[in-house]
Amino acid sequence: MPNTPSTRLVRAAHTADTITVYQAFPPAIAGPAAAEGRFPEAFSRDRMTWIKPSFLWMMHRSNWGRSPGQERVLALEISREGFDWALDRAVLSAYTGRVHDSQAAWKRELRQSPVRVQWDPERDLHLRPLDHRAVQVGLRGEAVRRYADEWIRRITDVTALADRVRLERDPALLPVETPYPIGAAAAARVGATTA
Repeated sequence: MPNTPSTRLVRAAHTADTITVYQAFPPAIAGPAAAEGRFPEAFSRDRMTWIKPSFLWMMHRSNWGRSPGQERVLALEISREGFDWALDRAVLSAYTGRVHDSQAAWKRELRQSPVRVQWDPERDLHLRPLDHRAVQVGLRGEAVRRYADEWIRRITDVTALADRVRLERDPALLPVETPYPIGAAAAARVGATTA
């Protein structure tokens, strides 16, 4: 199947108020974050950080929480208001004529925006690529500060779940991820299909 906009839905575990995203960190960051419900000083607010609504894409990226520096997987429930703020300001990490007027315009937006979005093949339980895409959201500057200091509602260490899913490959263990509703303007900015 070609990579068309219809393959680009934001899929996530979400409630009326929150959306769950995933990140993997070394124990020095993940341990205090899960214990205190906020990032410790060791978490850098000065560099880009990528959040992933797809559990299985996070498993692919971190090799089930076994890659160096990504040994602990966190599920972070953040405010939908914050996530929507990010999408409203996002720019695709790669130029596409379907979304951008010109390469020059895209480069200008990329320099100015505190949020980047990229779409990568979603993964199955064996981490094989699927036809549809999973979104990653990169936060920097104002966006990463808002994320770390305002948007987080709860942090849960899901490393044990990651290992269990890796060993059992049971789909019943996976978080339920359904299409997340985003506005038409944000969908157009990031090349997504609205739910």
